[in-house]
Amino acid sequence: MTASTLSLRSLRGQVAVITGGSRGLGAAIAQLLGEEGMTPVIADIALERAQDRVAVLAEAGITAAAMHLDVGDDAQVRSTLAAVRERFGRLDVVINNAAIDITVPIGELDVDDWERVLRTNLTGPFLVARHAAAIMGPRSNGPGGGQRGGHIVNIASTASKRAWPNAAAYHATKWGLLGLSHALHAELRPQGIKVSAVVAGGMRTPFLLDRFPDIDPGVLQDPLNVANAVRFVLMQPEETVVPEVMVLPMRETSWP
Repeated sequence: MTASTLSLRSLRGQVAVITGGSRGLGAAIAQLLGEEGMTPVIADIALERAQDRVAVLAEAGITAAAMHLDVGDDAQVRSTLAAVRERFGRLDVVINNAAIDITVPIGELDVDDWERVLRTNLTGPFLVARHAAAIMGPRSNGPGGGQRGGHIVNIASTASKRAWPNAAAYHATKWGLLGLSHALHAELRPQGIKVSAVVAGGMRTPFLLDRFPDIDPGVLQDPLNVANAVRFVLMQPEETVVPEVMVLPMRETSWP
């Protein structure tokens, strides 16, 4: 085989659930995957914002859907993914993008806030992966039950590689998510399910810009650049999986 014969896999006709997909990186991922012919399902706790995003995508000729989802609610995750399979007849990709942070010293971080960050950033991806694997795996039944395989993408962070002050809960969840991602990569491969972690450096998204108004946007990257990495791992040939990839802005100082 020569380099000229290598090609990326088409995503056309596939269905992708993107948690926290109404803005920021999630919105960028929905846009790029929609441009590839996929149907993005924007699953967000802010349903009205998700519906607005679907309307924006429609103006660009992209068919998408919006669903309300609290990723930390087991019953809701199960019913939402089942509804996607029922509506579209398949579930090819889930992207664990939803995340929150509470930036305070540990002495000011109360237990309720700690548990809220863990519930969203780590329990949520576990629940989404667990129920998605039941649909994608060889033992799934019902509509779409003949499906064999799929792809779970976990959006990690440089916070999973090193630490800085006043972000204990966020670091704990992102380190945990990266470990969970690699564990699922090892466990789900026999079922034909790929698992990838995309370790994203700082982006020009509300997640940073709204909370840190003094940050220099020039040291951050366009979220579309990270969305491109997500698209790349999804388009790998059937025989290949990318378990982890890191995408950094050239000027970011949070990673060497």
